[in-house]
Amino acid sequence: MKVILFCGGLGTRLKEHSETIPKPLVEIGYRPIIWHLMRYYAHFGHNDFILCLGYRGDAIKNYFLKYNECISNDFVMTNGGREIHLCNNDIEDWKITFVDTGLHSNIGQRLRAVQKYLDGEEIFLANYADGLADLDLNCYLEHFHAQNKIAGFLAVQPSQSFHVVKLEANGEVESIAPLRKPTSGSTGASSPSAKRFLTISRKGRSSWMSHSIG
Repeated sequence: MKVILFCGGLGTRLKEHSETIPKPLVEIGYRPIIWHLMRYYAHFGHNDFILCLGYRGDAIKNYFLKYNECISNDFVMTNGGREIHLCNNDIEDWKITFVDTGLHSNIGQRLRAVQKYLDGEEIFLANYADGLADLDLNCYLEHFHAQNKIAGFLAVQPSQSFHVVKLEANGEVESIAPLRKPTSGSTGASSPSAKRFLTISRKGRSSWMSHSIG
């Protein structure tokens, strides 16, 4: 199952970092947020990634082009450093597609821009590039498939939110509405059906979620 990661935002809530590096490259330990997120999906067997790039997409490309496996893996160095033997590796089995989806595109437009890379996919995963969680992804997907719905997503209790999710008693989504004040809803990892692209406008300014979930 392919994983779409939205990496194109300006990261204004991390202003002290985002003026020099994009938010997905802010480090947690010795690796950036996006690496930890991709490792999370790879742990569950999903290692075919599509990165929707925008702001400082060049920095994200360069990070992976110059990726050094030795930073986070054991290795044996011989001949004064001229030979390196890795004892294990991080990303050898990852496939990463880098796609420029525009500097000011919204989520729906970025998703539409990568549609051609999802040919043949009935279901795909999508997330923001900083959407780290301890969700059991296998259980989540099993539940999603059992509901026979077009899309599902993870909602959490945030300290701040720009949208509020209203749910029916059975857990189905009634509405998603924008808010200007902190409240009790947010969105995270989603599992949309690929066929739902038909509802997304190429030029529309409304968000993907309001068009895709009903």
